[in-house]
Amino acid sequence: MLGICRGRRKFLAASLSLLCIPAVTWIYLFAGSFEDGKPVSLSPLESQAHSPRYTASSQRERESLELRMREVEEENRALRRQLSLAQGRAPAHRRGNHSKTYSMEEGTGDSENLRAGIVAGNSSECGQQPVVEKCETIHVAIVCAGYNASRDVVTLVKSVLFHRRNPLHFHLVADSIAEQILATLFRTWMVPAVRVDFYNADELKSEVSWIPNKHYSGIYGLMKLVLTKTLPANLERVIVLDTDITFATDIAELWAVFHKFKGQQVLGLVENQSDWYLGNLWKNHRPWPALGRGYNTGVILLLLDKLRKMKWEQMWRLTAERELMGMLSTSLADQDIFNAVIKQNPFLVYQLPCFWNVQLSDHTRSEQCYRDVSDLKVIHWNSPKKLRVKNKHVEFFRNLYLTFLEYDGNLLRRELFGCPSEADVNSENLQKQLSELDEDDLCYEFRRERFTVHRTHLYFLHYEYEPTADNTDVTLVAQLSMDRLQMLEAICKHWEGPISLALYLSDAEAQQFLRYAQGSEVLMSRHNVGYHIVYKEGQFYPVNLLRNVAMKHISTPYMFLSDIDFLPMYGLYEYLRKSVIQLDLANTKKAMIVPAFETLRYRLSFPKSKAELLSMLDMGTLFTFRYHVWTKGHAPTNFAKWRTATTPYRVEWEADFEPYVVVRRDCPEYDRRFVGFGWNKVAHIMELDAQEYEFTVLPNAYMIHMPHAPSFDITKFRSNKQYRICLKTLKEEFQQDMSRRYGFAALKYLTAENNS
Repeated sequence: MLGICRGRRKFLAASLSLLCIPAVTWIYLFAGSFEDGKPVSLSPLESQAHSPRYTASSQRERESLELRMREVEEENRALRRQLSLAQGRAPAHRRGNHSKTYSMEEGTGDSENLRAGIVAGNSSECGQQPVVEKCETIHVAIVCAGYNASRDVVTLVKSVLFHRRNPLHFHLVADSIAEQILATLFRTWMVPAVRVDFYNADELKSEVSWIPNKHYSGIYGLMKLVLTKTLPANLERVIVLDTDITFATDIAELWAVFHKFKGQQVLGLVENQSDWYLGNLWKNHRPWPALGRGYNTGVILLLLDKLRKMKWEQMWRLTAERELMGMLSTSLADQDIFNAVIKQNPFLVYQLPCFWNVQLSDHTRSEQCYRDVSDLKVIHWNSPKKLRVKNKHVEFFRNLYLTFLEYDGNLLRRELFGCPSEADVNSENLQKQLSELDEDDLCYEFRRERFTVHRTHLYFLHYEYEPTADNTDVTLVAQLSMDRLQMLEAICKHWEGPISLALYLSDAEAQQFLRYAQGSEVLMSRHNVGYHIVYKEGQFYPVNLLRNVAMKHISTPYMFLSDIDFLPMYGLYEYLRKSVIQLDLANTKKAMIVPAFETLRYRLSFPKSKAELLSMLDMGTLFTFRYHVWTKGHAPTNFAKWRTATTPYRVEWEADFEPYVVVRRDCPEYDRRFVGFGWNKVAHIMELDAQEYEFTVLPNAYMIHMPHAPSFDITKFRSNKQYRICLKTLKEEFQQDMSRRYGFAALKYLTAENNS
């Protein structure tokens, strides 16, 4: 081995001398041309250049010298090429099945010199740089539970995807909430060369529930301890990350540090940057035992295969049991137990340079980890204050975090050059469907939208729902974009029941919505509102996709299919629950119609009863919905009959009928081919009629449309002839599909359309 190292050193020395001789000559010749900031002559030729005695011969000599310099530079380039070829023929340092490699930055295994952050201790064998295969899969494990942590994970993943050049395999230890949210997100994100596996965190609770924990992370903050048991037995190594991490570099650089582990080193950790484990933060402060300042577990490199052979499970359990006899509980969750184990077995740890985990909690030494903010690689917001911590560079860190927070995740769907992705059935089917479309078709963009997969983040905010004992609960379903955000508070005041909303937003708009919601007492007081973000993509507003997303994620047996610019009457929620029982909706195919009205006034004294509404209708303060522009849409409701009705009454379907209805949750979805403005609700009501739903008008229910500026889509419909032509084409195709699905019964829709 020593002979090999000496041979490599000789090769490097010879290579450097070949490079340095011409380089030094070049530097000497040109660096000597300045002294004290003024030009100094390199030779008598230079001084003569500005002299009357400067001759053509001198000019030729100068040109000859410049030519020689260019020749030297060319020789230098040739030597570099020869060197690179020689290195390419040299055997690469391999690990496992590695073949194609690229160099990564040196790490450190020495606990000294925290300020510099880079020390030569634990350097790789013979000074060789650690390597990572070009297409080697990097494994990342994250413990995630709940709605807020799921949101944090997205920002972490964005920062990793932004810098990565390798395939990634995320191992997510998640509770049922986080799994539902993140499984949907990754499925609809469709990022190439990314695989995600979930492990049920709730099943692991019994493994750590015996450990009392005071940390705000709760029981889930202890689950990193059982990763050797939880993750696949054939997984040899993994990078473990907290959810409040932001990457500022390629994660492959961190993965490469595994190659620098020696002997029995199985844990890669950064030293803790606070004084917590020194025990001097306050009087009678008694932390868990730790080696020096201890280690932070926000970023961990785990050599799983070696940990299993060392019986890690038994090691940490015995240590925890022993320490809990005196400490009674953990204060920093898994971090306390990791440090107690390391205190007894310091040989287990490989100390990472502190720029791999710059800890931004108050009173840390994080500023000593870097000379310049561009040096850092991983930012860790490990304070309950998160973005409000004290640090002289916190504004820079905050802006970096916000950049990924608001970064368009669709841009991260890029393929990895030279790394084939695993076959994905959904992706292949999508490509097949798109390939069957005619790109020369003038309605191509309309047709394509039907197959567009929109990235979807379910339950963007905390959600709680308690089912009612009588099983009559109704969820209000609606969709909106950023320009209708102001309607949310009013709807929450009018409807006390559960609400399911699909919001069509960009990543930046989603953060604006989050700030808006968190600043609203009305919205924050309501936990039974499910906010589902469907991220923007394409040129059309996917209205029916949004409705389907909101419908799919309700928790009640019934739903009220509304629109965001309608305010339901006060008490409608309880009235609908009673009507569900009265009309036996559980056992019959009924669609209960809530009559729709509108006002042209931005300030309206909302009617508190049907009698008050009828009075306002007579005075011209209110109107039946769209009576002046689209009478057919709601005429079958029969408002004249409704005025005096005291019991529910049945109405028949007519062409272009589009009422707002209450139905069971198993009703058909909206047809996705209709986007933007036009026929999106009409087609759905037609589908309900084809499936023999009975339309029943409720005599004491109403909703009122509030005025707003015209949407972008209705403007396009009115101004763009091709838009209207395509909508007509889609209508005809929908009716043909109805005929194929429902046969003879569907002929009435064609007849009604021709007669209308």
